[in-house]
Amino acid sequence: MNTALVLGLLLFGGIVLTAQALPLSLSESAGKRLYHEGVSASGEPVMVRVGAAGMLPATRLPCAGCHGEDGLGRVEGEVRPPDLRWSRLASSHGQQHVNGRSYPAYSESTLARAVQEGRDPGNNRLDSTMPRFVLSMTDQRNLTAYLKHLAEDRVPGLAPDSLHLGTLLPGSGPLGEEGVTVAAVLNGCVARINEAGGIHGRQLRLTILDPGVDRASAEKALDRLIDEEQVFALIAPLAPALDVNFAVRLEQAGIPLIGPLSLQGTPHASPQIFEPLPGLREQLIALADYASASLRVLQGPTLIAYPDEPGQRLAAQELGKYLQGHAWQKVRLQAYDPAGDDFPLGSRSVFYLGSSSGFSRLAERLQTAGQVPYLFAASNQVAGNLMQVPSGFSRRVFLAFPFVPSDWTLAGRLALTQLREHQGLGGQHAVLQVGAFSSMMLLSEGMKQAGRDASREKLVRALEGLHDFDTGLTPLMSFGPGRRLGLSGAHIVTVDLPDQRFYLVAPYKPIAAKP
Repeated sequence: MNTALVLGLLLFGGIVLTAQALPLSLSESAGKRLYHEGVSASGEPVMVRVGAAGMLPATRLPCAGCHGEDGLGRVEGEVRPPDLRWSRLASSHGQQHVNGRSYPAYSESTLARAVQEGRDPGNNRLDSTMPRFVLSMTDQRNLTAYLKHLAEDRVPGLAPDSLHLGTLLPGSGPLGEEGVTVAAVLNGCVARINEAGGIHGRQLRLTILDPGVDRASAEKALDRLIDEEQVFALIAPLAPALDVNFAVRLEQAGIPLIGPLSLQGTPHASPQIFEPLPGLREQLIALADYASASLRVLQGPTLIAYPDEPGQRLAAQELGKYLQGHAWQKVRLQAYDPAGDDFPLGSRSVFYLGSSSGFSRLAERLQTAGQVPYLFAASNQVAGNLMQVPSGFSRRVFLAFPFVPSDWTLAGRLALTQLREHQGLGGQHAVLQVGAFSSMMLLSEGMKQAGRDASREKLVRALEGLHDFDTGLTPLMSFGPGRRLGLSGAHIVTVDLPDQRFYLVAPYKPIAAKP
């Protein structure tokens, strides 16, 4: 093999190795948490001494707070935190303080003295703004191990001039139209943000992969986004085949996700996942709360009809438990075949989960049987075929809407209208459009608050701190350390079928937190 080819292969191999961040050891991982969060390997905060302030938890003063996520130590006011990368600390040429005082290279033992006693390798006293950490031998070893790895511990998907996002959206199949719609919204948002200068000078880049039709292909696509594309975060994916292991995979990789996952029925409880819109469960419960307060239906019988699919089945079961726990009587759950007409009869109220075509078939079957019960459904599931429902159900159909036109501000309406025009979109799949648009707004705001020196952890903390966030298209959203749904309720709307008009009967109100 010629020399040029060998060198080329070695260089290519080097590029691949530097692009793929090496996994941290257990000690390095513990040291990373201590560096970024001020938390010991035991899970408890370590303590620090800070001048006259006395003892404080290091969670309030973690190393990264002054020295930066990358350890470079950017100047803030009169304080000049030094570069903590090990190649600099252990340099054989020694170092020099900003005040001109020199000191030898650091070793593991002199680093421990600096961290715990505030003295450099030359026994010079460090600046008084430097906290003195109270560390066990294990914590000190972990911190040192991580500082040795710090220069290579880059944030995947985050470069000085770019931010790489990823998502899973079908381009064909049963959800192909929805996937294409969400892709258009996300691409439009990326273009809009980039035209405005990006976020902290970083241009956004979006990679869209098709998750396929089954769990195996969806997991393969997710792994590719995480391991090969190394995206910083996921945004508004549409991949129902991924079950609860989705959240586990995200937590293992430390990747944040912003998007309305629970609209499909399966809740994904994870500290990494932030959802802008209420899930199917929350919308159904909002309908139930309205019905119990305003309609005389508690005595039943009540039917919950759902297609026998994992997410829909789980949402139906959750609703059934809720109704039975809130004085509803004669509640029955019934799985049905979406391709058939085997909807059961004889109920006073019907909560419907499934497709819009199935909803209109149910109403036609009931009317043929001479029955006109109340019908309850989430708007994003049934709105597409709503006007095929027989007129006898006028004002007996009640829908949950995450937002209504009165939620839209002038700025929000204008932004969405312009995006639709640029992307060639109409009003189809409005809930998914607003969900994707809101997800990008949350991502943008979270990254702005995380700062130029951002990280995945900082993004999560920034999103947790958002309260009464105004998307311009929805009610105000709020998150928190134990709250990952920005909206937990829904507007309730009834339909005048002959006139094809919608009437708001109950404005948005958050439902009670799940016990």
